Amino acid sequence: MAIIDLKQVSKVYGFGDATTIAVDATDLKIEKGDFVAIMGPSGSGKSSLLHIIGLLDRPSTGQYKLDNRNVSRFRSGKRAKTRRDKIGFVFQNFNLLSNMTALENVSLPLAYKGKSTLRRLNQSSVMLAKVGLQSREYYYPHQLSGGQVQRVAIARALINNPAIIIADEPTGNLDSASSKVIMELLKDIHKGGNTILMVTHNPEITVYANRVLYMLDGKIVIDQPLKKGEKANLENLQKVQQKEDNHKKKDA
Repeated sequence: MAIIDLKQVSKVYGFGDATTIAVDATDLKIEKGDFVAIMGPSGSGKSSLLHIIGLLDRPSTGQYKLDNRNVSRFRSGKRAKTRRDKIGFVFQNFNLLSNMTALENVSLPLAYKGKSTLRRLNQSSVMLAKVGLQSREYYYPHQLSGGQVQRVAIARALINNPAIIIADEPTGNLDSASSKVIMELLKDIHKGGNTILMVTHNPEITVYANRVLYMLDGKIVIDQPLKKGEKANLENLQKVQQKEDNHKKKDA
């Protein structure tokens, strides 16, 4: 059974001549335990699609089932609770609070569950140890390297034991060595049974995924399964790029 099931989902911004279709009548099924990479040019709808799947935004039309529950029209409170319990987020710019230590940043989601300070900090310390940063738990974000900050962000994403991890360009601001550390960590998380959705512009790191989606103009134009150790097909990337170039020429 699909853990994520989108049927004819669209996201439209604006009105009249100012209308922008960010996601266009998209169907998508993702099975539990999938590791899906999402690729496409800027403005193709990748992040908008993740925001819908991550319950950060509602679809304008269509149906979204998460764990076989229709979450398309959940009110904000119910959406926030479902998001807190089922989904962890990792962003390109980390989104840590600069005035909090690594330990405090990781423990923050537990505060929304009403857990005591001691329990929050104990659980966060264990989680930081899992990502290799227990010795840095009292450091502030500015005292950590980019790769270490991203590991803190991953620990925070995992603290509520979510079934789904959504990673939007998780290695976009990192050097190649730090990127490898982060991807190996995501690989281990995936082995533990988590479903992972990852937006990336880097075809090299799609080797960790078992499926890659290529988006253009709000649509999934190619859905490619990947064998173990296989990465995104450069020919498919070129096809998507060529389509985008053709659209730009027509608009010009």
